[in-house]
Amino acid sequence: MNDHQLALESRLLQLRDEIKALANSALTTEKMKARLQELFAERSRLEDELINLVVNPENNYRSEALAGLREGLLSAVQSLEETLRGAALPDNLPRPEPKAETKKPGWFGRTFAWMAERPVVAWIATAGFVYLLLLAVSALGSGFNGLFGGQEAAKELFAFATNPFMGLLMGLLATAVIQSSSTTTSVIVALCAAGLPVTTAIPMIMGANIGTSVTNTLVSLGHIGHRREFRRAFAAATVHDFFNITAVLIFLPLEMACGLLEKVSGWLAGALYGGSAGVDLGAFNFIGTITKPVESAMHGAFRLIPGPTWCSEGAYVAFGLVLIFAAILLLGKLLRMLLTGRAEKMFHAAVGRSPVAAIGSGCLITVLVQSSSTTTSLIVPLAGAGLMKLKQVFPFTLGANIGTCVTALLAALAITGPGAEFGLQVAFIHLLFNVFGVIVIYGVPLLRRVPLVCASSLAKLASERRSMAILYIVATFFLFPLVCLGVYRLVA
Repeated sequence: MNDHQLALESRLLQLRDEIKALANSALTTEKMKARLQELFAERSRLEDELINLVVNPENNYRSEALAGLREGLLSAVQSLEETLRGAALPDNLPRPEPKAETKKPGWFGRTFAWMAERPVVAWIATAGFVYLLLLAVSALGSGFNGLFGGQEAAKELFAFATNPFMGLLMGLLATAVIQSSSTTTSVIVALCAAGLPVTTAIPMIMGANIGTSVTNTLVSLGHIGHRREFRRAFAAATVHDFFNITAVLIFLPLEMACGLLEKVSGWLAGALYGGSAGVDLGAFNFIGTITKPVESAMHGAFRLIPGPTWCSEGAYVAFGLVLIFAAILLLGKLLRMLLTGRAEKMFHAAVGRSPVAAIGSGCLITVLVQSSSTTTSLIVPLAGAGLMKLKQVFPFTLGANIGTCVTALLAALAITGPGAEFGLQVAFIHLLFNVFGVIVIYGVPLLRRVPLVCASSLAKLASERRSMAILYIVATFFLFPLVCLGVYRLVA
């Protein structure tokens, strides 16, 4: 790269920052449009000059960088152009090209859009979807209990998962396939309420934490056409992967050695269910009270299915699984339509202040939209465009990891009966695992560097050999767990 090319690119980046700053300036609309006209004119001139340099046969490799720069500039002016959409631009300003016709949303999308425009209706629907989720978890717990025939039968059924490594891979694979750790952890809560040993569930919870990071890693592939942009986006996505992997490498051996998470979570769940603290959660668990009558009626209806007991109970379990997935999907979609705009404002306001503010905003946004995958995927395009650094992305991702635990805690409150305490204990394990992971890994400078260095190194390799990115996703989240589970089943 010669000095002239470097100077042009540097000025283009400065223009991007100036255009972004206009959105928060105190200028009047007319002065803003005049200044915008000047910046557009200069940008157009610089781009033409840079193109003339790039098309030089000696500099063909720079065309990819130019495309990334132009996309970054377009994203930077998008918010400002939205504010000026209603105003007539001067004739000599560049006009945006007409957008291609997009497919009209179906009745499902139109229904959600209609609800999002009516806040009262939307929040009533949100409450309905939350109730549906609680009902689904309660149904799943009852179905598992009936299908397995009690806690002893459940322990025998899941004996193959007593190997912590196999439990970890089961949680990873299940979450990667359905791309929802909330669904996986809700199912594990119901399994523990039906008799799955808590010790067996802990590695599965850890595996679910790793599996949920596949979504934002897939999102980063959208930038694969531009090398520098893809390198930034892939690093921002995989820092989540490496944090979760590092946390498992630390806490799984520790858990096998001394049972730290099981003991602390057991104390918390015991205290809330009439332990030494004197609080009896079961005595005022109104969530179980409002879900149990409806769940019992549904369970009774499924028991009318002719045939052996396992047939009706198996159908009820399948119904509960479908209901959980549908409830989380519907709830997440509606909450995103209601709150994503506010969440983005909160994100921009908090993420640059301090790591603590970034962790807090990541946690709160995830609680609002009920999806850590959505939250972490939000920052990948911003990192790809160069608007966020990897060190800013990292703490925000950690907050999202904590925020996603709310769904499991909510699901645990819907469990009633003798297994309710164990369901709540598993939900606490999920929360403690993520909180302890943030404290230990982000709190120790040496450990804090591990996910950052691993993500940066892998992103550099993937940007040079893009097939490595695909290989990493397929091997880590799908191929490796499947092969290990298959070999274990054959040997066992």
